[in-house]
Amino acid sequence: MPSQMIVGAVLLAVVLYATNLFLSRKKTPGPLPPGPVGKPILGNIADLPPPGTQDWVHWLKHKELYGPISSITVMGQTIVILNDSRIATELLGRRSALHSSRPNLVFASEMVGWEHILAMQIYSDRFRAYRKAMQPYLGSETAASQYNSLQETECHRFLWRVRQNPAQLSQHIQTEAGAVILKIAYGYTIEPHQLDPLVRMAGLALEHFAIAGTPGAWLVDMIPALKYVPSWFPGASFKRKAQAWKKNLENTADIPYDFVQQQMKNGKFEPSYLSNLFKAEGYPSAGTEEEIVAKWTAASLYTGGADTTVCSIEAFFLAMTLNPEVQRKAQGEIDRVVGAGRLPEMADRPSLPYIEAVVKETLRWHPVAPMGIPHMSVEDDMYDGLFIPKGSLIMPNIWALTHDAEVYRDPMEFKPERFLEVDGREPEMDPRTVVFGFGRRICPGKFLADNTLFLSVCQSLAVFQIGQAVENGTAVDVKAEFQPGVISHPVPWRHDIKPRSAEHEALILSVEKNHPWETSDASSLRNV
Repeated sequence: MPSQMIVGAVLLAVVLYATNLFLSRKKTPGPLPPGPVGKPILGNIADLPPPGTQDWVHWLKHKELYGPISSITVMGQTIVILNDSRIATELLGRRSALHSSRPNLVFASEMVGWEHILAMQIYSDRFRAYRKAMQPYLGSETAASQYNSLQETECHRFLWRVRQNPAQLSQHIQTEAGAVILKIAYGYTIEPHQLDPLVRMAGLALEHFAIAGTPGAWLVDMIPALKYVPSWFPGASFKRKAQAWKKNLENTADIPYDFVQQQMKNGKFEPSYLSNLFKAEGYPSAGTEEEIVAKWTAASLYTGGADTTVCSIEAFFLAMTLNPEVQRKAQGEIDRVVGAGRLPEMADRPSLPYIEAVVKETLRWHPVAPMGIPHMSVEDDMYDGLFIPKGSLIMPNIWALTHDAEVYRDPMEFKPERFLEVDGREPEMDPRTVVFGFGRRICPGKFLADNTLFLSVCQSLAVFQIGQAVENGTAVDVKAEFQPGVISHPVPWRHDIKPRSAEHEALILSVEKNHPWETSDASSLRNV
């Protein structure tokens, strides 16, 4: 029977693993980082986070039980958990040459196809080619500043959408982020008044990634032989799921890539990251390394910049719903520095230190990728007498680093003042040193993301009053709750968002005069 064949495949994989483990045993220069005692053959498989749980909370328990660096072993795979910023900076920053590759998550990388995205690339010539191609467009504050005007325009349009329908806040945030990154990557103009097909497609792919990329969530990641099980076998629904998700991801990369080629051949196109590559290098032949670099670096901008920015802006609105005093202080600074006659701009940033502190606190309070993406060691290493073998997965608990009570006072509270010099006390550690990654894996779009968050924060505070929804005269209770996954969104909450005054409402509505709506490129996708 087919189910018996699956059991046989699993048993065969286990036997092969046990044999390989026995034959490959060797004397090591020191013990692994401490952790729970595992079972024979399966190791610590029972110590992985249960499905549907916040894995950063699960792994934080290791700090109290085993110290700031700990480990488990699952069927021979060593997983090292870092709950301390000093250790994370040492291993993933200063020793990045040893710990900058990526694990092969069979389900997410091979079966769904995320191996082509920059964030999932092993450290290789292709990874370096990706970074080299993207560097001139995103890799510095100067490079990111060329998009200031675009970001200011799309943020103003975001305000207009929120004023029209505040209940759809998350969709409006997704639209704003998608409009910015699709224009930068492909010169594509989104649907202005409804959910754009490319924004929707990317959103779906990233929902899949949040599930597919969670270490330990898929049995096939621990028993790779299962990937050969036919999709029609009972119990092989993971294969059918991977096939559907892979198709959507390929469309997310292929459709806008073909759109740019078509627009350029027709002689009318908006300058973009991809069109500039084509002008400099020509159109790459299908299937070549040049095509892979062009197509998937653009897709990396698109997928990497969409959902992460959405999470940060959502977290900001949740924080303002819960912290009216912070909101009042921030609005007071904007009113003093900018006034009510115009919206804040990037040029105002140096004059808005409290707003800058709100941005930092948003990134610290709930980092969008609480466990980051696992690094992989390419060589054996020793740290403080502990052995980290080649091939280890190293997982920095970013949430733990930004909630360390030895680094941040009252870490569960939203307190922007922690980043200001108050009463002679030094500002606390800038969370941007950890939330955007480490060493050679630092996010290439961090400056762009930081600018988008700043503009969304200061312009929203300038014109909106953000608070709890009121029902039958009583404020609806709101809690700071967050969903599990590689990318972690706030749990939806009830809020009330309205213009601060008639003058501020007029400022919001001026977008249609100052930045008239453009014709969407969505209809052109039908011909791609």
